[in-house]
Amino acid sequence: MPDRTAVRLDLRGDCARCFGLCCVALPFAASDFALDKPAGKPCPNLRGDHRCGIHAELRQRGFNGCTVYDCFGAGQQVSQHTFGGQDWRTGGREHARRMFDVFPVMRQLHEILWYLTEALDLPAARSLHPDMRAALERTERLTRQTPEELAALDVAAHRQGVGVLLERASERARKAVRGKRKDRRGADLAGGRLKGADLRGVSLRGACLIAADLTGADLRDADLLGADLRDADLTDADLTGAFFLTRPQVDAARGGSGTRLPGSVTRPVHWAAGH
Repeated sequence: MPDRTAVRLDLRGDCARCFGLCCVALPFAASDFALDKPAGKPCPNLRGDHRCGIHAELRQRGFNGCTVYDCFGAGQQVSQHTFGGQDWRTGGREHARRMFDVFPVMRQLHEILWYLTEALDLPAARSLHPDMRAALERTERLTRQTPEELAALDVAAHRQGVGVLLERASERARKAVRGKRKDRRGADLAGGRLKGADLRGVSLRGACLIAADLTGADLRDADLLGADLRDADLTDADLTGAFFLTRPQVDAARGGSGTRLPGSVTRPVHWAAGH
């Protein structure tokens, strides 16, 4: 099994090896971007070299959606491997369409790989590690399929099957936390006053925490898979050991130097600027 730190690095977007796929294949909505854009249409800020012309000013120019997005390495996988380095500008209309169809599928597969890699770092779920390694290997094989196979893949069904395994891993990991923990899966906690709340070992899977006040909250060993943390205040919160937390979730939240994060997640640069 490869070093999981190295695996995580491969599961992060590398724009230098991608053909700007997130800037073309995906739709933009004015709620998170400075404009509306349909899928398949290039963002007007995308340059001819597939790089963003306003990358250093995205937040100031109203493109917050770009700053909290991560393809989990799907962009470079599709660009350099699935399509062999031929970009959508030069391959013709049908080539571009196929590339744009495959990219969202690959993004989901790479996100699944991230979660499985995280689950393999949960000691309490060690008995499930053989099943998780098998699921990871199956998912990796899917990422190496042809464009036609990827476009036809029922990625939702695959994700659902892996989700059951991740749920079992979460239950075993959180069981190690003492005390009875309330299940907050899918809870609507938008704008919630949770300052200093004891959320250790709580399942917040899929919970809506938009603009929630989580300052000083204890989120150690909490399950945060799919939790919506947009504009949530994580100032001085402790997320040590929290699992299934991704960079896009953290980037969408607010925090500071006192926020403690899991080692697998990088502290957002804009936190230091107070944005």
